[in-house]
Amino acid sequence: MEMVKRDQKKERGSALAYLFFLLLAYVLTGLLLLLLAFLLYRFQMGSGAVSASIDAIYFVSALFAGVLAGKKAKTRRFLWGTLMGALYFLVLAALSLASGMGNGNTGIFPSFLFCVAGGCVGGILSGLFEKA
Repeated sequence: MEMVKRDQKKERGSALAYLFFLLLAYVLTGLLLLLLAFLLYRFQMGSGAVSASIDAIYFVSALFAGVLAGKKAKTRRFLWGTLMGALYFLVLAALSLASGMGNGNTGIFPSFLFCVAGGCVGGILSGLFEKA
C-alpha cells in the first residue's frame, strides 16, 4: 500500500512539473514579446517581420518547454516535447479566444505547427548532451 501511495505522489509531482515547464515557457514568451515590442518601437518593423518574429517566439518558447519536458521524461523525449508544444499552443489559442483576439485568424495552423515542431525539436535536443 505504501508503494502505491509513493508512486501516486511521484506521478502528481510529475504532472505539476510539466505544468511548471509550461508556465516557464509562457514567462519566456512574455519576455520575448516585450523585447519584440521594444524592437518594433525602436526600428519601426513591418508587419511581415513582426508576424515572423511572433512565430519564432512561439517556436523558441515551445522548444524551451520541450527541452525541459524531455530532460524530465528521459524516455520518448520527442513525444513529451511534442505534447508540450501542443499544450503550449492549446493554452495560447484558448487565451486568444477568451480575450477576443483570436476570431478567425488564418494564421492559426502555421502557429500550431511552429509550436508542435518547437516542442518536438526541444524534446529531441534534450537528449543530445546526456551522459551515456
